[in-house]
Amino acid sequence: MHFTRGFVLKAGGVAGVCVDLILFPLDTVKTRLQSPQGFRKAGGFRGIYAGVPSTAIGSFPNAAAFFITYENVKSILYHGSTSYLTPAAHMVAASLGEVVACLIRVPSEVVKQRAQVSPSSSTLRILSHTLYHEGIQGLYRGYKSTVLREIPFSLVQFPLWESLKDLWSWKQGHVVDSWQSAVCGAFAGGFAAAVTTPLDVAKTRIMLAKAGSSNASGNVLAALGGIWRTQGLSGLFAGVVPRMAAISLGGFIFLGTYEKTRQLLL
Repeated sequence: MHFTRGFVLKAGGVAGVCVDLILFPLDTVKTRLQSPQGFRKAGGFRGIYAGVPSTAIGSFPNAAAFFITYENVKSILYHGSTSYLTPAAHMVAASLGEVVACLIRVPSEVVKQRAQVSPSSSTLRILSHTLYHEGIQGLYRGYKSTVLREIPFSLVQFPLWESLKDLWSWKQGHVVDSWQSAVCGAFAGGFAAAVTTPLDVAKTRIMLAKAGSSNASGNVLAALGGIWRTQGLSGLFAGVVPRMAAISLGGFIFLGTYEKTRQLLL
């Protein structure tokens, strides 16, 4: 399907904003379950929308950056490639899309997660505190761990989403509708969320770690090892249920909205 950069930017951006704002409470619960101080001390069910301004500002450019990269790389790789290489093209396109999108996502995520576990502090106060004590570098703490989480996630989600759409299209004899694409996105997102939860826990611990602590260094393997030693398997999969629920619903809304918006714009 032909597309233009403007259409993809709008479709991806609209989809991202819809998902992030609708599912924000589930994300807050997940973050607090994964926080080192525990769910109750991190706020429990209080101030469930703490940190939402950070998400509202970063959501559109983050999602747009991902999809413009994803679609451009995918179209380049499609030229001259055989059908059996199609999943590989999806994997490469999704991975590069995540690397670019994380340049926008990580600062937004750092501020958001710190606000989620400190509901009494405003987003602006947390942003200024981070900049004052850690500088711009503090806003990018967890960039490596976020990329290391997002790439495996995308390697699972996007090829599975595209394959499920192709299978459904073949079964019914025509291209899937936007709601069918959304169902495929929900399944692919939920499965990818489950298998990458330990990386998400490590990313959360790194972003929330106090400056100067071992986790603040951003070493993902060290963070995973520390969680395993202190909390075992349950610690590595902390928040897996709200994460799967949020990303399944997110996959339904995000990929369904993306397809529908793209269809309307083209």
